[in-house]
Amino acid sequence: MNAFIAAVIEKRTILIANEGRLLKKSFLGFAILIMAFQVNDFGDLVRQALVDAYLQVSVFVGFTLFIFIGMDALTKFNIAYILDKTKKFHVIMASLLGALPGCGGAIVVVTQYIQGRISFGSLVAVLTATMGDAAFLLLATEPFTGLFIFTLGASVGAITGYIVDMLHGENYLQGSSKIKVEFEKLQKTFVSNFNIFWVLIFLPGFVIGLFVAFQQDLDQILNIPNGYSLVGSLGLAGAILSIFMWSLNPLSDFQCSTDRTRSLLPRVVDTTNFVTTWVICAFLTFEIFMYFTSLDLKMLFNVWLPIVPFVAILLGFLPGCGPQIIVTTFYLNGIIPLSAEIGNAISNDGDALFPAIALAPKAAIIATLYSAIPAFIFAYGYMFLFE
Repeated sequence: MNAFIAAVIEKRTILIANEGRLLKKSFLGFAILIMAFQVNDFGDLVRQALVDAYLQVSVFVGFTLFIFIGMDALTKFNIAYILDKTKKFHVIMASLLGALPGCGGAIVVVTQYIQGRISFGSLVAVLTATMGDAAFLLLATEPFTGLFIFTLGASVGAITGYIVDMLHGENYLQGSSKIKVEFEKLQKTFVSNFNIFWVLIFLPGFVIGLFVAFQQDLDQILNIPNGYSLVGSLGLAGAILSIFMWSLNPLSDFQCSTDRTRSLLPRVVDTTNFVTTWVICAFLTFEIFMYFTSLDLKMLFNVWLPIVPFVAILLGFLPGCGPQIIVTTFYLNGIIPLSAEIGNAISNDGDALFPAIALAPKAAIIATLYSAIPAFIFAYGYMFLFE
């Protein structure tokens, strides 16, 4: 990481580097797989969590990604060009780009700010509006809730951005560095060889996921003999393959979804695998906690309900999308309330915080703190009014 920051400072280049990433991903992935292959009650619990995560969440995330990344690939939407042509509306454009699922729009806005092309309020707007890759998860499972939060985030981001510009002026902490985003020059990785197997599992998995969503027992409908489960086998295979492919993928999770030089299928597969792994981590966190403590995590959060949104907002300060996906998964499973999800959605900055911290650390910290103000207001406002 020190080498990464040094390279950024010297070259003014955001290089999505591979230093130490593969080792960390492999450790997490194989730790999950080792637990899944335990031949005991604990292993059964882990395997069921993997099946539930894949069939209840991952297949719908993959379907949503096919739509969004497919549209992105077809339209070739040039965010930097749009920002350059809408100078009078940078704050609004930044908040709208931040509200788009994923981190691509937010990353571009951050780099435009560092180059001195947009105001500090625009930076605050995009960091307030963005939800990162957790947006795909929410949109795939609760689309109306997702649209509500996207609309709220964009509106709050724009208002906050304009207020910040009024307080500090448009040139506050503004840089003028000539930077660009560079990706690793890997068009095909080792795990790309498994894309065809991924698709062969995903297609029937999506159909089975629809049956599960409508609470239909497909094994019973197909008269599968007792002791066998088509649903369980396919769900487990999909989850294990996703973890395996994510663990051995040398590319950054950001590059997987936003590098337009890559084709549609690898972008969808790699991003789905990333989201799947973190969703599984959330499922396992809940199940393992219950297994070893016999405590009801949902009941525990209900007891401490007044501070749950506060904790969710603090988790939003963490760079990256992984922790935010866990928070969203907890909400979707009824463990935390919608107010906590709203607070986390507004306060979290996704992967956009990485280049901001590397190239403009003071601006990044202050912008993140500003995004926490509306997060507290709307999270606790929603809690007191509706929960």
